[in-house]
Amino acid sequence: MTLSTSSTPLASASLVSRHFVFIGGGKMGEAMIGGWIASAEKPADEIAATNITVVEPGEERRAYLSERYGVSCVAAPQDISAADFVVLAVKPQVMMDVLAGILELPAFAYSLFVSIAAGLTTARLVEALPQNSRLVRVMPNTPLLVGQGASAVCGSTTSAQSDVNWVTELFACLGRAQAVDEEKIDAIGSLSGSGPAYVAAFLESLVRAAVETGIDEDLAQDFAIQTALGTMMLIDKTGESLQSIREAVSSPGGMTLAALAAMQAAGMDEVYAQGVAAALRRSKELGAC
Repeated sequence: MTLSTSSTPLASASLVSRHFVFIGGGKMGEAMIGGWIASAEKPADEIAATNITVVEPGEERRAYLSERYGVSCVAAPQDISAADFVVLAVKPQVMMDVLAGILELPAFAYSLFVSIAAGLTTARLVEALPQNSRLVRVMPNTPLLVGQGASAVCGSTTSAQSDVNWVTELFACLGRAQAVDEEKIDAIGSLSGSGPAYVAAFLESLVRAAVETGIDEDLAQDFAIQTALGTMMLIDKTGESLQSIREAVSSPGGMTLAALAAMQAAGMDEVYAQGVAAALRRSKELGAC
């Protein structure tokens, strides 16, 4: 499989001969690196530590990534000699400064860039990228590291449909990936991009509530995590709706309905609605940085 049908000097190169560069070695960058290296699916099985370089200014972080995954690490983009596929994995607040530093570097002249920065539109990013490069935008989440990610993908004015298709397939190796219109990607980010934190916070609340009833904290955490995991697998394997799963446990007059009624009365739906809305507002603010 080729990366793109665009007429760049690299269009016909095989995947294994390409150089994958991650600008930013934080948690999301690590999730993608670890996930792709561990994946046995094509095309990810052709991405090896030997053709990955991470640009990371932190010395300790570079040492960790190199030791943990066997990838090459450098301190600055100027140290990159080849960059066929570039993941922009830095915070939106610093993205423009980072792009200004690579604009004139020869290694990035014909790269396919993937931005995972919340809020930053493709239009704004394209203006800051090298003229002959291409851009695809992705909103992933951290479960990529264990092959259970959720990634929304959209193209730009500089990307070919083949670029979008290939990036979608690549992220699908790490869970589920779907191409969407860019106008939806920030809203998806407020759901799934931030979602792992919502789920963890919900489970933390359940554990605290269980501890107050007298259950040991470790035991409460074990049961809370297994319950969440089992429920997600039940939904995934059976294909049943969320409503059906909820109703199957909610016997009339039983303790589950009593619990749900109390949660609704306490404003459960409003809490979630406010949280997702706040995440979306913040995404827009970050895009304006």
